[in-house]
Amino acid sequence: MTYILPPLNALRAFEAAARHLSFKLAAHELHVTPAAVGQQVKALEARLGVRLFERLHKQLVLTEAGQAYLPEISGGFRRIANATEKLKPVGAVLLQLGVHGSFDLRRLELAAFRASHAEIGLRVLQPAGLHELIEGKVDVLIARGLGHHPGYRCDRVTEGSGLGDWLIAPAGTADCPEISSFRDWLRGLPAENALPLHRRRLVGIVRS
Repeated sequence: MTYILPPLNALRAFEAAARHLSFKLAAHELHVTPAAVGQQVKALEARLGVRLFERLHKQLVLTEAGQAYLPEISGGFRRIANATEKLKPVGAVLLQLGVHGSFDLRRLELAAFRASHAEIGLRVLQPAGLHELIEGKVDVLIARGLGHHPGYRCDRVTEGSGLGDWLIAPAGTADCPEISSFRDWLRGLPAENALPLHRRRLVGIVRS
């Protein structure tokens, strides 16, 4: 059976915007810009041939069609998430890696990492940001930005100064075997992958 589906990114944008009734909050959740969420929703409406939102002054309201669509789409995503959660990667220890949305995963050679580290079950969440790391949804994060995060060890994974890609892990677990193995893996990648780790930073303690 072939499923005829709208683009999944557009469905994610609609579902998040409909839950929050806000493009801004949906964008924060999905790690994109509010304009990108708006464009995805607009494209989805054009594809479906129905309006899903009424765009009022500083307010987003679901249309009747949007109200009917939301619980079905949310339920579908929930079932996919639950089914995915039940799948356990092969390995005695689970390592959950978060990666920012614009990072090319091919640079990490993850299939080779899994093959050479059978004891580690690696799962990847993309896009992910510091929010997911703080909430414990990922154990270690490749983030875009400046590596200054109190209470976290930050290792730069791209050359240069200023903004760049950083490997970020909580200070308390930054040297656990599975994260250390992944850090060593990044150090050993071929030079053409441009992923040297340097400029270790370990900054302070997180304060509430």
